[in-house]
Amino acid sequence: MDRLQAMQVFRRIVELGGFGKAADDLGLPRATVSLLIQQLEAHLGVQLLQRTTRQVRATLDGQAYYQRCGQLLDDLDDLESSLSVQRSQPRGTLKVDMPIAFGCTWILPRLPDFYRRYPALQLDMGFHDHQVHLQREGVDCAIRAGTVLDQGLVARPIVRLHQLTCASPGYLARVGTPWRLEDLPAHQAIGFASGNGRFFPFEFEVTGRVREMQLPSELTVNNADAYVTACEAGFGLIQVPRYHVQRQLAEGRLVEVLSEYGVPTWPISAVYPPHRQLSPRVRVFIDWVVELLQGEADGQRALMERA
Repeated sequence: MDRLQAMQVFRRIVELGGFGKAADDLGLPRATVSLLIQQLEAHLGVQLLQRTTRQVRATLDGQAYYQRCGQLLDDLDDLESSLSVQRSQPRGTLKVDMPIAFGCTWILPRLPDFYRRYPALQLDMGFHDHQVHLQREGVDCAIRAGTVLDQGLVARPIVRLHQLTCASPGYLARVGTPWRLEDLPAHQAIGFASGNGRFFPFEFEVTGRVREMQLPSELTVNNADAYVTACEAGFGLIQVPRYHVQRQLAEGRLVEVLSEYGVPTWPISAVYPPHRQLSPRVRVFIDWVVELLQGEADGQRALMERA
């Protein structure tokens, strides 16, 4: 038995909740995965997993083993990465995740600079407008928009995006332009739902405090590009980071409203699972993103500011 491989397989089964999912994730035959777990349990003399027709979950012994073997595997990964740093530069594959529009606007176009600095690293990039489970999906780090609520993650604030309220000229011609917050109940908002089903209310800064308003909505989306497109189509008002609609504003396809009422800034953070020592691969990527975005904030203060 390859004990290290067996530990890696066990870890992914616990995180993904199934033998088949772990096999697919690791690129191994399912029979190999089953055999490795059988051998590992026999070697340890305990049952690590409870199997039912619907799910697989760790036993009490399995939960304790998962915590310890996870630490060992992370330490081994950190050791190999640190040795590669000592030789030259970080090596291997880094799996990252980020919001679609933000990543396509700010990160992807500038990746050639990252690869010039770290040519031995490969990036496996995921783009989602919902928050993926980092450990379950095997993600090393993520760029998150909004307040980080998961207490099980380490968060490093980077920048804060400036936001505005806007609508299409056609919508305003049909319904009227809101001039005060008291006008808003007569208007429609386009709903935006997060991955956990939470709907985002409109927020305004009034006399130093944030006022939340839930507007009527006949359309809800869960993608940032669809949110803006629906606004252009005249479905209602939106609140959005300014960078995402600056072209539409310049071309007159969208119009800012209620500009005298500030909209709270939208935080952008790098998040990663807690480890005793941060992997060099994760560290250099996060440091690069921080340098990139804070440099943009210094040069484009209408769009964002340093956190």
